[in-house]
Amino acid sequence: MEQPGAHRPIPPPAWQPRTDPAPLLPDPEPYRALGTDAARTADPALLRSLYAHLVRGRRYNTQATALTRQGRLAVYPSSTGQEACEVAAALVLKDQDWLFPSYRDTLAAVARGLDPAQALSLLRGDWHTGYDPRECRIAPLCTPLATQLPHAVGVAHAARLKGDDVVALAMVGDGGTSEGDFHEALNFAAVWQAPVVFLVQNNGFAISVPLAKQTAAPSLAHKAVGYGMPGRLVDGNDALAVYEVLDSAVRRAREGGGPTLVEAVTYRLDAHTNADDATRYRTDSEVEAWRAHDPIALMERALADRGLMDEEGRAAVREEAEAMAAALRAHLNEDPQLDPMELFTHVFAEQTSQLREQAAQLRAELAAEEEGPAERGPEEADDTEGTGR
Repeated sequence: MEQPGAHRPIPPPAWQPRTDPAPLLPDPEPYRALGTDAARTADPALLRSLYAHLVRGRRYNTQATALTRQGRLAVYPSSTGQEACEVAAALVLKDQDWLFPSYRDTLAAVARGLDPAQALSLLRGDWHTGYDPRECRIAPLCTPLATQLPHAVGVAHAARLKGDDVVALAMVGDGGTSEGDFHEALNFAAVWQAPVVFLVQNNGFAISVPLAKQTAAPSLAHKAVGYGMPGRLVDGNDALAVYEVLDSAVRRAREGGGPTLVEAVTYRLDAHTNADDATRYRTDSEVEAWRAHDPIALMERALADRGLMDEEGRAAVREEAEAMAAALRAHLNEDPQLDPMELFTHVFAEQTSQLREQAAQLRAELAAEEEGPAERGPEEADDTEGTGR
């Protein structure tokens, strides 16, 4: 028991919360736009653009998956079912902004304007990133979980210090929110009030681990409150809703309002990658239930309700998507002409002694191969000759 007259320390003022948490809390249900007044008043050009990108993105996913089965890609993590998130993330950015994708976000890079074949170069194992990040303002595709998030914060913070009009949008899956990099990035972003937007594509599984085994939080968007930034919850299959929420977050960041964490509730209809057997951890009925909430079907219904696109218009969109797939197929069916010495290019600005030594060893091996095997002397003749074997 406490003794009479015992000292009771009074917390200093710095202990008090810096902000009221109430405005930071996400809505209890994901925001939806399609089927509401927001869809009935949305810009027709925006709706048509979103639809065209969704159809093109679906065809891109199916073509890349087919190329993987044909051995033209080493691996492909499909974003089929998540196209609304991918497309919206790309379309809300201005030319000077930066996109920080994960390994599953090649479609976002393509929607931002990157050549589809270049977007797949890394997954094919051809050549480094496959594109110039500075030129297209797309960071290299990130395979380690969430490590691109602190980089996005760094770019955004540096731009703010320099006075550049730049916003960074970083994409990550629900599995990435269990990584330390995720939490470190959110903390730095909020403390620095960096112009960065975090988009979490909650597709239900980190490979085979369901979200319920990763977190007990009410939603991933709720995690924003602990770092002092707003959390937004959105239907990730509603392309218009994702666009509106991300557009608002990007504008807020650009105007000096700081970072936002957006959780898009979606679902990957395909397996984690072509090397994964999704039937071991989820049911066919679950997948079919999500197919009924397909982002393309939702957008088609919205366009039809407003009379903004007929069958002829849909056919034109599909034709353009097929042309993209044909060009991608033709490019990846060509055997690349690769220089093995480029393995040592762009690793360090100045090569280390180990890299120089390895490069010299490889150069010697390649030179020996070009010269061909030396003629063998009599003592090296095949000792099986004349034995009948």
